Amino acid sequence: MTIQIDDTLFHLQTDHVSYVFHVMANGELGQLYYGPKIHAKTAYANLAAEDERGSMPALAVDQPAFQLEMLKQEFAGLGTGDYRYPAYQIENADGSRISEFRYDHYDLVDGKTRLAQLPSTFDDDADDAQTLTIFLKDAGNGVAATLHYTVFPHQDVIVKSVTYTNQGSQAVTLNDAYSSELDLPDAKYDLIQFSGAWTRERHLIRTPLRAGIQSVSSLRHASSHQQNPFFMLARPDTTDDAGEVIGFNLIYSGNFMDQVEVDHYETSRVLTGINPTEFAWQLDPGETFQTPEAILSFSANGMNQLSQQLSAFYQRHLVNPAFAHQPRPVLINNWEATYFDFDEDKLRTIVDQAQQLGIEMFVLDDGWFGHRNNDRSSLGDWVVNKAKFPNGLAHFVDQVHAKQMKFGLWLEPEMISEDSQLYAQHPDWLIAAPGRLKTPSRNQHVLDMSRQDVVDYLVKMVSDVIQTTKLDYIKWDMNRNITDLYGAQLPKSRQLEMGHRYILGVYQLYERLTKAFPNVLFESCAGGGGHYDLGMMYYAPQAWVSDDTDAVERLKIQFGTSYGYSQSMMGAHVSAVPNDQTGRQTPFKTRGDVAFFGDLGYELDVTKLTEADKRQITAQVARYKHYRPLLQFGTFYRIDSPFEGDGNVTSWAVVSADQQTAIAGWYQVLHHPNGPYQRLKFRGLLPEQQYVVNQSSEHFYGDELMRAGIILHPDMMTDVSNGDYQSQLFVVTAVQE
Repeated sequence: MTIQIDDTLFHLQTDHVSYVFHVMANGELGQLYYGPKIHAKTAYANLAAEDERGSMPALAVDQPAFQLEMLKQEFAGLGTGDYRYPAYQIENADGSRISEFRYDHYDLVDGKTRLAQLPSTFDDDADDAQTLTIFLKDAGNGVAATLHYTVFPHQDVIVKSVTYTNQGSQAVTLNDAYSSELDLPDAKYDLIQFSGAWTRERHLIRTPLRAGIQSVSSLRHASSHQQNPFFMLARPDTTDDAGEVIGFNLIYSGNFMDQVEVDHYETSRVLTGINPTEFAWQLDPGETFQTPEAILSFSANGMNQLSQQLSAFYQRHLVNPAFAHQPRPVLINNWEATYFDFDEDKLRTIVDQAQQLGIEMFVLDDGWFGHRNNDRSSLGDWVVNKAKFPNGLAHFVDQVHAKQMKFGLWLEPEMISEDSQLYAQHPDWLIAAPGRLKTPSRNQHVLDMSRQDVVDYLVKMVSDVIQTTKLDYIKWDMNRNITDLYGAQLPKSRQLEMGHRYILGVYQLYERLTKAFPNVLFESCAGGGGHYDLGMMYYAPQAWVSDDTDAVERLKIQFGTSYGYSQSMMGAHVSAVPNDQTGRQTPFKTRGDVAFFGDLGYELDVTKLTEADKRQITAQVARYKHYRPLLQFGTFYRIDSPFEGDGNVTSWAVVSADQQTAIAGWYQVLHHPNGPYQRLKFRGLLPEQQYVVNQSSEHFYGDELMRAGIILHPDMMTDVSNGDYQSQLFVVTAVQE
């Protein structure tokens, strides 16, 4: 049993971790312990000690030592003695905002089912998951709160969410509805967040916790380029290879809040969920509200292990099973090759050349529809541009398929151009505040995805495209965030529901399309990495990591992304130089060596390359295909961080499940003349196993490669010359006796 219950004490156990809470004297829930696995007992009196402190509210006159401000809680409200930020707040019919959710009963079942309207985790293959449901009631307003806990023991993951049901006779309003609260007994942690901007997403920032509030969040109605829902709390001495760390993530694509509050007793409260700013939800009698699921994972052995158990968890319990283990095709995208300037003949030459180089899929990007020759028109009109495809798009797709290549297509379903037939027919479908000027971004606006007629229209339009072309892949873009938020079909009392209703509409569209076309691979893209979140990954098992394809910039972007997401989720492409985003010129080899550790693709005009570059592509594609299962699904280790020291060297590795093969990537940004030798210390090998590196004649034991490493001298560094932006791949192979 992964969940053990003794009356009102609940002990959730994974293979290596314990999570313990109980019912307190006031009937509410108290947090007792989260950390390395401990023995199950009938009580943990030492973890719930009470002592009376002056100038604090108490439960009752005869219980002066029961003071909520002094206690770790599991589902805290505000207004009855705990002054920390709450996990929820409900506005009652009379305007009061006091709730007291008392324990009623529990339910325990094996397995885990999906949520109805939200992306969620699952246990389709009986991986020993158990789900605990705690039923709480507030007698004052008739609202029931149901806390859901699913334990995935073998990945050391706990998934939490809350369902609110109004069982009373009057409407109430949810003002705050977090998915998870975790109260920790101390504040000796570093907050590790992944922040940035468009073209420099998910850079690691590490800051010690301090008294007060520290948070990362989004109000862009997307998870955003600027912040990411994934974050960690690590002990100050924790590294990638050792120490305690807790990982948090949210299966949600809209406004989020990750908040850590350190109180005056140096305890920490962690809240994860929908951002309460610009959110409220009216619950009429009989109505329910379901929060997104929050993921919680603990490692006592460093951040590499945390990332690995999360990656294993996503692959088995979050990503679409049809694609979870399916190798991702090597693709070429025409965007940076042609932008809007193309026709069928030009694209056919790219396809012909790509097929000769071993590339497996052609992706047609923006500009194929309506009368779109720039970014000022046609979004919403998902019909073929006959000037570019006089024989129809299906005719061109047939030619791609005839080359034994897959075909992919760019779409931006959530957007609308004012210069479009759709806008002429339905100007009311555009999100805009009444009586206000509309705020454009990239010359486009956002469709009101809270409307069922909009979702139905998009289902039909996209379905028609898929059926007509028999495409294999969709690159789903979203190039701007929402402004002027207003729901034309929502009453005044429900306007703050608009942001969440928009996301529910996007999820409904994804759900209907992925069910209707189960063999189509979806890739999430939002101007690059603006929708890099688990809500998207549930439907689209890979995502465009960033619009920045510069290999040097990608080192930090991919390294930071790897903490919370798998390499099979990362779209990583080789582009032309000078790079469009940075102007930097990097060796073709380096660009490939960086892109190898993800879903490989090319973002350039192969018809304009030198013969030498074409030979490099052929060699890269062949090598990538040979090692593809390892590169996409192997166990990933971070070695040298670009966020530490001068950041000049980055290295990482993937290791096969049987630890017989590994590939490490080593990257140096700037060359140091007459510099010292450097060492690369591998990870994840068998200490007693002998290996060869890059087919060298020397045999190395695994412990030698991991603890002493190899000196990066010329004998080990093939095809590396003096100069900046250098890279090397090291293939480690077990010696077979």
